[in-house]
Amino acid sequence: MATNPVKFINETRAEIAKVVWPTRREVVLTTVMVFIMAAVMATFFSLVDLGIRQGLQFVLTYFGS
Repeated sequence: MATNPVKFINETRAEIAKVVWPTRREVVLTTVMVFIMAAVMATFFSLVDLGIRQGLQFVLTYFGS
């Protein structure tokens, strides 16, 4: 099914006009929140990794040769 390119462009412009774009403040706040959450999650997983490593070292030392 062939689509008329002019019709396609007009429909695309109509759909883009319906988009509610975020304000600059909203973009900055959500970007800051993403960086904060990334830092929190990196810290959390680093601590979990450290705990697993210490536990595994304890088990291997206690039951190892």
